[in-house]
Amino acid sequence: MKNSSSGGIPRHIAVIMDGNGRWAAARALPRTAGHGMGVRSVKQVVEACAKREVEVLTLFAFSSENWQRPREEVSMLMNRFLEALDEEIEGLHKNGLRLHFIGNLAQLSTALRERMEAAMKLTANNTGMVLVIAVAYGGRWDLATAARELARRCAAGELQSDAIDEAALGGELALAGLPDPDLLIRTGGEQRISNFLLWNLAYTELYFCDTLWPDFGARELDVAIEHFSRRQRRYGLTPGQAGTR
Repeated sequence: MKNSSSGGIPRHIAVIMDGNGRWAAARALPRTAGHGMGVRSVKQVVEACAKREVEVLTLFAFSSENWQRPREEVSMLMNRFLEALDEEIEGLHKNGLRLHFIGNLAQLSTALRERMEAAMKLTANNTGMVLVIAVAYGGRWDLATAARELARRCAAGELQSDAIDEAALGGELALAGLPDPDLLIRTGGEQRISNFLLWNLAYTELYFCDTLWPDFGARELDVAIEHFSRRQRRYGLTPGQAGTR
């Protein structure tokens, strides 16, 4: 599937899944109920993207800043990750999806890391959609980690400093080897990227909607994709130049 300057199905969709807590609060339910319904939306969107032949879907599941939330909520979210992996991995594997986790995974429990590593190993040779889950991830952390690795390679004599260019830095980032997102969707009404994929979103089309994540499904995804299809992606060119690409 080729990446187009305008229209078509995005090769790579990234999603900031926002609004679980507000969805629950509006119904006088505990926040856990919102997160539970959010898992249902994840399943729907993963299935819908795979059917629409999206090549890569990246979901922002837990940010580096989310560690500051109440301890009980963080613990509940980590337990849900474990449960979801145990419940869904066989189905993802059966449908040919390749699972990939990005983020500062060293911050996670040993049990969760082991489940993640096992899931990635199980699906490593699959050829369907790549499902990227960002956990304990922050864009600034990603850039700092990449810069630190380049500095290490320079100090070890493996790399000359004047050889560090955009490709070298990009090759050390969490999404190295995957296309940058074509479309970023953020649910819940906020209009910011919240430290997500700072480098990779340089020319991504942004779509913000008021729908809270638990209410977001295949129909809402199609609205976002249709909105994307009407945009002309110019990458710094004039409209006339872009139209000839």
